[in-house]
Amino acid sequence: MKKILAISAFMLAFTFAGWAQLDRTVVPGPGPAPKIQLADYKMFVLDNGLKVIVVENHKMPVVSFSLSMERDPILEGKNTGYSLVTGELLRTGTKTRSKDQLDNDIDFIGADLNTSPKGIYASSLKKHVNTLLDIMSDITLNANFTQVEFDKIIKQEKSALAAKKEEPSSIANNVLKKILFGKDHPYAETETDESLSNVTLDMCKDYYKAYFIPNNSYLAIVGDVTVKEAKKLAEKYFEKWPKGEVKNFTYQTPVPPVVTKVAIVDRENSVQSTIRVGHVVDLKPGSPDEMKARVANTILGGGSFRLFENLREKHAYTYGAYSAISSDKLIGRFVANAEVRNEVTDSSVSQILYEMKRLRDELVPDNELQKAKNYMTGSFAIALENPQTIATFAINIDRHNLPKDYYVNYLQNLANISAQDIQAAAKKYILPDQSYILVVGKSSEIADKLSKFTIGKIEYYDVNGEKYDPSAMKIPEGVTAQSVIDKYVKAIGGIEKMKSVKDRKTYMSASTQGQTLSLTITQKAPNKLSQIIKAGGFEQKLFFNGQKGYMGRNGQVTELNGSQLTNLKFEATMDLIYNLDAYGVTTKLTGMDKVGG
Repeated sequence: MKKILAISAFMLAFTFAGWAQLDRTVVPGPGPAPKIQLADYKMFVLDNGLKVIVVENHKMPVVSFSLSMERDPILEGKNTGYSLVTGELLRTGTKTRSKDQLDNDIDFIGADLNTSPKGIYASSLKKHVNTLLDIMSDITLNANFTQVEFDKIIKQEKSALAAKKEEPSSIANNVLKKILFGKDHPYAETETDESLSNVTLDMCKDYYKAYFIPNNSYLAIVGDVTVKEAKKLAEKYFEKWPKGEVKNFTYQTPVPPVVTKVAIVDRENSVQSTIRVGHVVDLKPGSPDEMKARVANTILGGGSFRLFENLREKHAYTYGAYSAISSDKLIGRFVANAEVRNEVTDSSVSQILYEMKRLRDELVPDNELQKAKNYMTGSFAIALENPQTIATFAINIDRHNLPKDYYVNYLQNLANISAQDIQAAAKKYILPDQSYILVVGKSSEIADKLSKFTIGKIEYYDVNGEKYDPSAMKIPEGVTAQSVIDKYVKAIGGIEKMKSVKDRKTYMSASTQGQTLSLTITQKAPNKLSQIIKAGGFEQKLFFNGQKGYMGRNGQVTELNGSQLTNLKFEATMDLIYNLDAYGVTTKLTGMDKVGG
């Protein structure tokens, strides 16, 4: 008994000594990054080029199959929607099964099967995998599109579109895409009633033939299956899938605006404004900056962080305010968003821009940085609970040529990010002075106050992203485009005096929000041009030497082509205004403005 008491007294004394050394006024520092053990996966390639990834998980007798196409983005133009419709049509029958038979066969085994423009997902109990793959491979290899089902889908898509036309958030997202990327980029495209009317059954058949090919696809097999079993299944059901030609496309890379621009979609019945503040970002998947940029965005608005605390908790402008940043092999984007009352629209935009600037100008406090890291660590851990995540990781590693241990080291790399890293990433990828501010709302109540955020005029767009001038007046009888041009030429001295001008230099400057913007344009007859834009530390140069055009930005020079080159060529041509026919230009008078009354 004495021995027990002595030991107890010793342990009690040791405990009190430990307490005496612990200063509870000091917040404990972060612990080491947790080490994770990702489930293993195997990858093999069939003779036809199909890449198969297998992730074993024997906790439940279920197996899922995810077939995904890795293709370049497609510019669908005036027929936007044919890929979407094709994805729906895949679920409507094959050469051996009608839609009703397909539905019955899937329901009979209690399976899930969904199709999309870029693949097929299916899942069932392990005992039904042969039946499931017989159905899935039948769709993949033998899809059969009928006019009846096509007409149904077009009607359904138009109905869904009509509902979205009344949703301010959908309008904002669609219009912002066109503003950020430009009309000639696939990321800007959105289905409209008109574009869906242009889609034909043959377009869908052509899309299916061109892009549903094995040598441009991944098949992820996840669940209660061994690698040996998976290989037999893949070979049995997909080895006969014939190869196809892989199509590649390139597009002009969009860039952020030189200065902040304001755009409005006018909805006179709106009692609140839907705000988007955004710009494109040149952020590639797996780049050294990607994780730093994601942490920076998390602190700004990737959850209940700065934007949320400012606009909701501090100012009570909104129920929530958030931001997102995305990486992409072509071009990514940054967007901050909120829905606020009309009367605080400009104040909300001011606070969004303020928080964007604060992230660039000030180092993030350690406790706030750690909070963001904890949030991202938790999200990563939750994602790992789904075995499908491992397959996604494997596809990403192969698709983007990432290091094999990219996800194994994810949490360690996250833990190593410093406040200085966040500030550098914010300065590079969060651009408050080079953003588009788009507001869907009541123009008569918000426009005047929003004009302070831009140098030029506010731009107006309809719900389809088409630009228009709300102040345009009715054109008087007899006034044409040519008559306006003729009077302009006469007013400045006539054609002969214009022909005598061999070179011209124009200089413009302005100041906004403490920043000076300058534009210098130099032209030499007949068609040479130099254009230099400066704003703070930013400088962009455009040149046209009579045949080729170039853009210089941030020390890099890019040769222009397509519509950008065509536009630059016309800007450089000094005799264009009085010689339009020679350059194949047709004119149209689209409206009138009041200028100074």
